Amino acid sequence: MLSNLRRFKNLFAILAIGMAVSLTAVDMAEARRASGGFGSRGTRTFSAPATTNTAPTAPTGINRTMTPNTQQNATTPQNGLGQQAAQPRRGLFGGMFGGLLGGLALGGLIGMFMGTGFGGMAGMLGMLLQIALIGGLAMLAFRWFARRQQTAGGPAGGMNTGFGQPRNAYNAPSQNTSSFQIPKIGSLGGGGAQGGFGGGHNAAPRQAGPETDEIGITNRDLDQFEKLLTNVQSAYGEEDYAKLRSLTTPEAMSYLAEELGENATNGVKNEVKDVKLLQGDLAEAWRENGQDYATVAMRYSSIDYMKDRNTGAVAEGDPNAVTETVEVWTFVRKPANDWQLSAIQAAA
Repeated sequence: MLSNLRRFKNLFAILAIGMAVSLTAVDMAEARRASGGFGSRGTRTFSAPATTNTAPTAPTGINRTMTPNTQQNATTPQNGLGQQAAQPRRGLFGGMFGGLLGGLALGGLIGMFMGTGFGGMAGMLGMLLQIALIGGLAMLAFRWFARRQQTAGGPAGGMNTGFGQPRNAYNAPSQNTSSFQIPKIGSLGGGGAQGGFGGGHNAAPRQAGPETDEIGITNRDLDQFEKLLTNVQSAYGEEDYAKLRSLTTPEAMSYLAEELGENATNGVKNEVKDVKLLQGDLAEAWRENGQDYATVAMRYSSIDYMKDRNTGAVAEGDPNAVTETVEVWTFVRKPANDWQLSAIQAAA
């Protein structure tokens, strides 16, 4: 009977481990599909761009960027006390209590090495157990009283979410969300008409209009955006690093190079061909720090698939199927220079 129980116990343990591994794999797959954008939109990196007919809903937020989130770090003079209160509290084994435990442990070790053997260590462990039990009961009591006081006094502030922004504000994903991967530049990344990553922002984004174009984008600029779409995609598919560096900002280039490096490590190559812009709309354009920014929603078609680097066999996608993708690209232009790709966001 006992042997059967042990056998079933081992079987249940194996099943539990298998379920945990499978759930982890599902979560990682979902995380890849839910990846956000990369790059920089200047001071608007963590704000939702205006919506357009091409991208009628807000795109996914930018979660891979070198731009500091000033909204997250903004403070006011009157929140000095709040900053002190927000400092991390020492845990159960911190402060004086931790020092006491450390002293007892050191004393037991010294006693053991001085000849009292494990008797001194056993006495020390017994005292540690008693102190831990008393400390645990005291901590539970403190939490219970604190919870009662908080319930009686009500919430200490407004209903905020994300980085301390109002609940209805646009909340970009955290920059520290490292489990998330860089989004693919083409349709294999899950963007646009194939289903997309899914945005789900609570705020109603602005609608693009004449007021969102603060610098006066011309038809020549729009033609350059279309050429950049085609040239960046072609350079990406050809793994032409030199060409990509000339078409993108150093930050955007670093993320694209990282993605290409991942493909090489995995033994695959992303082929992107026959890129054609089907529809495009200017979402917003503005100037800051002497540079012009333009965010454009683009729906384009392409042949996008993965192949094995050694054999040339198709690893993912269909080399004969034309797919459509909707993405939001941001371009930046320095004085007396051409436009460069600065950020890519997947349409929700």
